[in-house]
Amino acid sequence: ILCSLPSANKHKPWIETEYQGIVMENDNTVLLNPPLFALDKDAPLHYAGEICGFRVHNGPSGSGSVQFEAVVLDRSTGEGLVRSKEPLDCESQREHSFTIQAYDCGEGPDGVNSKKSHKATVHVRVNDVNEFSPVFVERRYEASVPEGRLFDRIVRVEALDADCSPQYSQICFYDIITPNVPFAIDNDGNIKNTEPLDSKRERVYTFWVTAFDCGKNRAQADAQVVVTVKPSCKPGWIGWTKRVEYTPGSGSIPLFPSLHLETCEETVWNIQATVELQTGHIGKGCDRDSYSDRSVRRLCGAVRGEVDLLPPPSPAANWTSALPTLPSSDSSLVFSFNGSNHVAVVPDSVVSALTGDHFTLQLWMRRGGANIQPAATQTRGNRKEEETIVCSTVKNDDSFSHYSLSVHGCRLSLFYWPDVSAARPVKFLWKLEQVCDSEWHHLSLSVQFPSVTLYVDGVTFDPALIHDNGAIPNPAARQRMFIGACWGENLLINANRYVGGYHGLLSGVTVRPGSVEPHSVVECLYACREGLDFGDLETLGSGMKVHVNPSQSVLVLEGDDIESFNRAVQQVTYRNSLRFATPGVRPLKLTTSLRCFNEESCLSLKQLEGYLVVLQPDAPQISLSGVGPHLARPAPEFEGSRGVPLFPELRIVCSLSHAVNTAAQGMEGGALMSDAVAHTLDGCEVQPLGEELNPEREELLVDMDVVRERGLEIINTTAYIAITGAESISVYEDVLRSVRYRLAKGSARFERRFRLSCSEMNGRYTSNELTLEVNFLHSLDSLYHPSHLLASQQQFLHPSHHAGELSGHTLPNPHRNSVVPGAATVIIMVCVGFLVVMVILGVFRIRSIHRRGEGARGGAKEGSSQWDDSALTIIINPMESYESRMGISADTEAEGEEDEEGAESPDDTSDDQRIIIKKEGRDGNARRY
Repeated sequence: ILCSLPSANKHKPWIETEYQGIVMENDNTVLLNPPLFALDKDAPLHYAGEICGFRVHNGPSGSGSVQFEAVVLDRSTGEGLVRSKEPLDCESQREHSFTIQAYDCGEGPDGVNSKKSHKATVHVRVNDVNEFSPVFVERRYEASVPEGRLFDRIVRVEALDADCSPQYSQICFYDIITPNVPFAIDNDGNIKNTEPLDSKRERVYTFWVTAFDCGKNRAQADAQVVVTVKPSCKPGWIGWTKRVEYTPGSGSIPLFPSLHLETCEETVWNIQATVELQTGHIGKGCDRDSYSDRSVRRLCGAVRGEVDLLPPPSPAANWTSALPTLPSSDSSLVFSFNGSNHVAVVPDSVVSALTGDHFTLQLWMRRGGANIQPAATQTRGNRKEEETIVCSTVKNDDSFSHYSLSVHGCRLSLFYWPDVSAARPVKFLWKLEQVCDSEWHHLSLSVQFPSVTLYVDGVTFDPALIHDNGAIPNPAARQRMFIGACWGENLLINANRYVGGYHGLLSGVTVRPGSVEPHSVVECLYACREGLDFGDLETLGSGMKVHVNPSQSVLVLEGDDIESFNRAVQQVTYRNSLRFATPGVRPLKLTTSLRCFNEESCLSLKQLEGYLVVLQPDAPQISLSGVGPHLARPAPEFEGSRGVPLFPELRIVCSLSHAVNTAAQGMEGGALMSDAVAHTLDGCEVQPLGEELNPEREELLVDMDVVRERGLEIINTTAYIAITGAESISVYEDVLRSVRYRLAKGSARFERRFRLSCSEMNGRYTSNELTLEVNFLHSLDSLYHPSHLLASQQQFLHPSHHAGELSGHTLPNPHRNSVVPGAATVIIMVCVGFLVVMVILGVFRIRSIHRRGEGARGGAKEGSSQWDDSALTIIINPMESYESRMGISADTEAEGEEDEEGAESPDDTSDDQRIIIKKEGRDGNARRY
């Protein structure tokens, strides 16, 4: 009766606030800690003190009420059980959380006025079951190792386990299941060799490995391992060729087509290779156009008007005659300065043309002279005195400006004084390694005051301006210029005392007043036609860098990947744009620097040395044609005001003769081919053979308008005519076609011979020597002059010798040389035979006259001196003057004339009345008849 009272259920059930549970993957009962018990203080009352159920609510994950449930095992004790509604998977979700509440039975069987406890949190962990086996990441592992070494790790294998717990998901150990192999494996999968491997004994090892997890499950499938044994590895460059040949005209060729770097598995994170091409022994540092400095300026399009401050010594330029010169492999003249008494004083007549504050000074410079000092010695500054290259004071209208270019250590300075009587001087200073490295360098200083631009080897350098406000004595207001030193204070020029002497070599020192030289011209003047280059920058791999210095003699490659670096090295090329490159040897060096993670064991590679051989280029064939061998004109044409052109139809052709391989066409060996190419000649010379020209009787004329228009230079002497300057073949053809030969009145000879030759690249290649024989055709009237008459008698008195010479000649045409036809030859021979008969009759006539005159010598002197031609008629063939090659000398003719005068003189007391004919034969012996 008391239990049924409504007031009996006074208390709520009580449970713990938190439970920890464990459930296995293959079970659904959750083991809780502490166990699940619900207590009620209304016990032992029936219903009110009993637990009727538990309710599960969603936890933080929101899935607890779905996956789990709680049931009452004993209503009186409040014992409960938590279990999963469906199988749990540790791999999908390892932990679960939810809340649980307990309910009592209320006040009666229908659960009226039941009470519930607070919510307790339940954490359930799903325990893993070893249901998965290990699986290898790869089914096949490959590695290669050099022979003869032990390695801590050759290759690492790896297996994974899908179980969720560390106990079953971890790989506890690996095992090599192939017996009798010299390898071992540790628990981390690292495979090493247990003995040094020998590639000769076994080149490739193949074996199998397996894996076990900590639940002792074996891998589902074993993995295969292949180890290749390489021959012993030597770190360094492989494929290096010491000798590289270059054929001129090939453009660019790779220097290292098969070169690659072997690091022997050493981990390298930075590689740097430096390629050096040494060309310092070739001219002024590299292969350039083999023309004179003046010709190079013309080819580069430089503005004309430059003044050569160090010209070749000559009567017109004698201020460089005292300077010593050095042999140079190129065309320029190199002057040596010793820092003391080697100074060139430029004459006032030259300095007067260099006015204005806008000018361009260019020169080639090499510090140290013939005995080059080491660069380090010069860098330390053992010469404390400033060395002056050019020191100049010039007059600008009513004022004087002064400048000096000097070097001091590794510094180049330009001291400029716009007005020595007013403005203060300005000093422009450059710090340059090129000044003190004892190598040839090209300097171009463009002054457009107050702007100054310096080009060193074609590269621009900006100066640091220094306004020198110290006590500097004003230069004397006197126009003068020195090369190689400067004058001291209050010293006269003729005192031969100088300060700041330059010690080194200079060449091509020129000044051009006016506007500054364009940069393109400066680059052209210095431009090397050979150097190092990189084939294709687009093929340069990622992380690779390439750098080439301005002179293209040093190329630097840098990268971090071995494969990319090897591909880049094979792209390094040598180029030479000259068709006629200077042959010879260029030393080649390759220096390599490696950086590794372990610097102590990083590889060190020695420097590789080789050489590039530039082969002899195909020689150009300069062919002169269209002239001679004979030029026959009437003598009066040579005595005209313009003379006769010697080479009116001259043709100049330049070609290349080179060998080509014709084996592919079924021919043995090779053949010679000739290709016409565009050339630039730099000189031609016309020279008279035998005696020099007599300026009173003959001269060679040239169209000076054509020469000046083309900017060529000409030297016209009695010994030769020399035309110089770099120009095209067509220009030289026009100039040479204008060369004329002129004679004074009555100076005609029988023949005169000339020789013509041309050259290119400063005489490096010469043409054939074209010989022209000029014949003067004399008219019949001119042959009756006494001197010509004697010559004619000389021809007639020796028909046998003359007939032999005549048969070897051709008949001249007044406008073109041609061969005498056969009919004309027969006529000439008939005439000669007739003349022989007439000459014999004349000889008998002379002898009869001589006999009749023996009895009356004294009274018959005047009559015997007269030529009696009553019974003798001599017919002169006009063509005999051309056909005769006897070459009667001037003194021979004079002697003949003296004999005639002696015969006619009334004071002649000679008993013999005779005519003397003197002939000088081909053998040089004089004969009298």
